Amino acid sequence: MDTSLLSRRSECEWEIPRHGAMRVPALIYASEALIRSMDHKVYEQAVNVATLPGIVGASYAMPDAHWGYGFPIGGVAAFDPDEGGVVSAGGVGFDISCGVRCLHTGLRKENVMPVQRALAEALYHRIPAGVGSTGAIHLGEEETDAMLSGGAKWAVGRGWGTYEDLERTEERGQMLHAKPGCVSERAKHRQRDEMGTLGSGNHYLEVQEVREIFNSEIASAFGLQPGDVVVMIHCGSRGLGHQIGTDYLKRMAIAAAGYGIALPDRELACAPIKSDVGEDYLGAMRAGINCALANRQILTHLVRGVFADILPQARLPMLYDVSHNTCKVEEHHGRELYVHRKGATRAFGPGHADVPEPLRAAGQPVLIGGSMGTGSYVLAGTSKSEALAFSSACHGAGRAMSRHQALRTWKGRAVVDELAARGILIRSPSMRGVAEEAPDAYKDVSAVVDAADAAGLARKVARLEPLVCVKG
Repeated sequence: MDTSLLSRRSECEWEIPRHGAMRVPALIYASEALIRSMDHKVYEQAVNVATLPGIVGASYAMPDAHWGYGFPIGGVAAFDPDEGGVVSAGGVGFDISCGVRCLHTGLRKENVMPVQRALAEALYHRIPAGVGSTGAIHLGEEETDAMLSGGAKWAVGRGWGTYEDLERTEERGQMLHAKPGCVSERAKHRQRDEMGTLGSGNHYLEVQEVREIFNSEIASAFGLQPGDVVVMIHCGSRGLGHQIGTDYLKRMAIAAAGYGIALPDRELACAPIKSDVGEDYLGAMRAGINCALANRQILTHLVRGVFADILPQARLPMLYDVSHNTCKVEEHHGRELYVHRKGATRAFGPGHADVPEPLRAAGQPVLIGGSMGTGSYVLAGTSKSEALAFSSACHGAGRAMSRHQALRTWKGRAVVDELAARGILIRSPSMRGVAEEAPDAYKDVSAVVDAADAAGLARKVARLEPLVCVKG
């Protein structure tokens, strides 16, 4: 990105001043090196988002931002329904409520390494992964609707987890006001055999070691110490979420002109929050969030079963479960706003009522997944982030090259062998998928996290390194 187009406000804050049809400025949080490495489409898309009706404050981009559909991935925007604010399917994304869940194990690295290979094999064979992967669970019509209404709370009620899990999950495991009736039959059909599956792309299940602590006080509140072993699960709403996005982008593209909305890019298709299309999408999107929450809850149950067989001394309570790719109604600056976070994580600061009571004084855990074979991070939300970007932070490393470029650069088997030589065991049904997700196809997650910390979006707590990765 050409920095001459930007006004630098601080070390890691850059402004695109209002011009043309922009209703608000655009702000990008990143170091100079990350800004220079961003493709120009991030600039264009951040500007385009700033033209949408009812946008409040600014159009924001996180340090991991890169080109997406309509909104940049790493994009954040809030809209006021009383000022003609809109909801955009492209501002949520196709993988609705893709997110990260982190589980403690009560184990140390020395407990895991003697059975590392057996653990990797068991997780790979028990956790369905890959394109079109299906599991042992089949949902009929009524159960599908119950899942879409109940989320992780539904899953726990069916025996896949504990009620303590819900207290450590955003929305306490159930997104209210979901409308299964607004989800197409095609979307539901795609999901009936996909519950409890990882899917493909950048989704993964990792066994990780806590390698470094940056803030001992918060780490203690989160129950993290160097040498601890944790499990991260990264996945979303699978085919159902993708179908909801596809269905409503078409409806919004047709409806936008009728609502008098001039779109700078057709991919920004949207509808007023207070419209039939807008309300239908919100109901369907919330059902998609519940699907993802239920999916991660079932995967948690499966993981616990594997550890019970291989390392029966393990206990796997949750640290937290966070979502990205959502639109949520939140109060900010005394106003009820609809906050879109596409490839961005909610990051409420200390004292916020929506943070579980045992964690409240420290702030909300912000779980940042790294690329395969690199480190992941645990951060904590800050009070400052409320004023910066509606309590939002980055969500991962962010791609540095396309999947096609990655395939031309790496072979999957070579990536697996290289990581094995470093003591990291990769299991995947697709060597093509491994090549597409090669670590160097992504930005440096440490640079992204450092920028988020420097900007005040979230504070660094701990760095985690993988021991086992099951990759979709």
